[in-house]
Amino acid sequence: MIYPSANSWREAPSKRVVLFGMSGLGKTHVSNILRASGDWFHYSVDYRIGTKYMGEHISDSFKREAMTVPYLRDLLLSDSIYIGSNITFDNLAPLSHYLGKPGNPAEGGLQIDEYIRRQDLHLQAEVAAMNDTAHFVDRAKDIYGYDHFVCDTSGSICEVVDPADPNDPVLNSLSKTALLVWIKGSDAHADELARRFDRAPKPMYYQRDFLSERWAEYLDDKDLSPNEVDPDDFVRWAYRKALSNRQPRYEAMSNWGVTVTADEISNVKSTNDFDNLIAQALERQ
Repeated sequence: MIYPSANSWREAPSKRVVLFGMSGLGKTHVSNILRASGDWFHYSVDYRIGTKYMGEHISDSFKREAMTVPYLRDLLLSDSIYIGSNITFDNLAPLSHYLGKPGNPAEGGLQIDEYIRRQDLHLQAEVAAMNDTAHFVDRAKDIYGYDHFVCDTSGSICEVVDPADPNDPVLNSLSKTALLVWIKGSDAHADELARRFDRAPKPMYYQRDFLSERWAEYLDDKDLSPNEVDPDDFVRWAYRKALSNRQPRYEAMSNWGVTVTADEISNVKSTNDFDNLIAQALERQ
């Protein structure tokens, strides 16, 4: 770890962290607090994925839909309108909608082959965005003068790395650049995340093998053909499976850094609170 002790963290002229854990446990919340202080650069991996690496795919999907509407088609062909996504750190809806959900096309579902193709694009984009972290540390300092840096990772980071491999390229790059910090949720947090997802199901990224197995399992359990699947029902069902599947992967990743709890993160109100929390986590190692 680049900060081997609490003292080295407190005295470091440049504090750099990579926050990881399930979506909804506070990564972006604490990143916004740090950024708002004016001393920290906030690098959002999801934002980088949705702009640099998936932006063209997202915009092209909008244009394909526009071309099916005669009024918009004529305007688009004459370069009279501009169509693009408006992704922000706090609104990743264009990326989520592009990833989509598999199932009945009449209910907004994608054919499973197209869904897998988009999942594969996300995998490549996420790896590339994670590998950009070191570049953005340098860029934040060189252009903007920021000494402190927080990388706000995607909730699916555990799907694109192998924490058991000491030579994993993404984890090696990240651990040489910043301190990895796992935000660990409790069973109660997992239940609340599942309830939240039930209320408003969103697209997800899954490892290909996991997705293929769950898709086949769902079709068999429900006795459905692919075009009969309710997209929201499938992603609700798969999300609960993913929660239990991801937890041990996050735990294995914690060996590359330190661990804080979601409750501890929720109590962070300032940069001083955050500094103290990371120092405590290092002392617990």
